[in-house]
Amino acid sequence: MSEYSIRLFEDDAAVIAIGEGLLARSLPRADWTHEAHLAACTWLVRNRPDIAIARALPAIISAYNEAVGGVNDDTQGYHETITQVYIAGVKAHLAEVGMQLPLHEAVNALLLSHRGRRDLPLQFYSKERLFSVNARRGFIEPDRASLDLI
Repeated sequence: MSEYSIRLFEDDAAVIAIGEGLLARSLPRADWTHEAHLAACTWLVRNRPDIAIARALPAIISAYNEAVGGVNDDTQGYHETITQVYIAGVKAHLAEVGMQLPLHEAVNALLLSHRGRRDLPLQFYSKERLFSVNARRGFIEPDRASLDLI
């Protein structure tokens, strides 16, 4: 796995802008980074209880991808299993740190934790299983470790 520098958020407004940009499908494609995915997910879980995250996020991300010229097919775009793993990680993180931290601090703590790692899903899935068409199109159970360990 290549090493990436983690881009942290300076304030709550930066996180909110990512989440709102995702929902409005106006976030510039270049800004839809790993960190942005986790920031948007954290914001949605904490601040948008009206959105059933596990059920709604697939359509939200897929529609965003298409709005910025992306494609959701068997090899690119939305990936259901990876999304559900990170939703579980965000929820576990928030349960651990609580809801009292400023939003950007909660996101930054997540990004600096094991749950925020780019390779988190590979702790639970073999590459072959995780990057299969079935895993992209629908949630599949892990083959390396239980997601209860997230």
